[in-house]
Amino acid sequence: MANVAFIGLGVMGYPMAGYLQEHGHTTVVYNRTADKAIKWVEEYRGRMASTPREAAKSADIVFICVGNDDDVRSVIHGDDGVLAGMEKGTTIVDHTTTSADLAIELRDACLAAGVCFMDAPVSGGQAGAENGCLTVMCGGEKSTFESVLPVLESYSRQVQWMGEHGQGQRCKMVNQICIAGVLQGLSEALLLAQSAGLDARLVVETLKHGAAGSWQMENRAVTMSDDRFDFGFAIDWMRKDLAICLAEAGKYGLELSMVKRVDNIYAGLQKNGLGRMDTSALIVGVKG
Repeated sequence: MANVAFIGLGVMGYPMAGYLQEHGHTTVVYNRTADKAIKWVEEYRGRMASTPREAAKSADIVFICVGNDDDVRSVIHGDDGVLAGMEKGTTIVDHTTTSADLAIELRDACLAAGVCFMDAPVSGGQAGAENGCLTVMCGGEKSTFESVLPVLESYSRQVQWMGEHGQGQRCKMVNQICIAGVLQGLSEALLLAQSAGLDARLVVETLKHGAAGSWQMENRAVTMSDDRFDFGFAIDWMRKDLAICLAEAGKYGLELSMVKRVDNIYAGLQKNGLGRMDTSALIVGVKG
């Protein structure tokens, strides 16, 4: 069993930290909004800290799951950051979806401090976090991966080492591009189904086990046809992720025309005040 800290108790981090505690790892949490940390302590009987530095003291592994590149920097660096409280030989695992550039930057900062670092973005959404069946894509030293793997398995169904630092984040970019493409195709397909008078539920039951089947079809097609979009992963966050994908693609001279199209549709939905809706709301933009 490990002594761990978990920084960031959003819709993903809250249940992930809970699984760590339930699996016997001594868990200390930190969240910018203290009320969320207090609630977590009451539910899981762990401990809370008033700063990231305090949470990181005596931790073998510090997990981070916050919003974006700058949010990660804010909890790692500075007098109250986790690096200020960590001992040499301990490890930071960043579950935040960020740029690969940040992963390289943090690798270097951690190396200078004698701390191991691994970028480890996750896929599976709020439901995956709550059910302990996330997919984790890891970049870093193989030895670091092997040392943290038993702890990562507390809330994961699939944990894969992808290679050097940054490769976990690049794999997550591929994941987000695939999701964007599936949602674009599913949106157009559902519009045809609706126009033709097909029953969306019957369509899903017929197609989900065939070549067209996907997680998005099985879990979102019916709700998309019913105009229900109150789920966990918001358009605001997807646009952040797609911007990372496009920036990375630009390094290789890639256009990613589908990603740009989907991103533009999401931008229009944001302008109409729909940024907190689930990404499956793409169908609203496709309808025009």
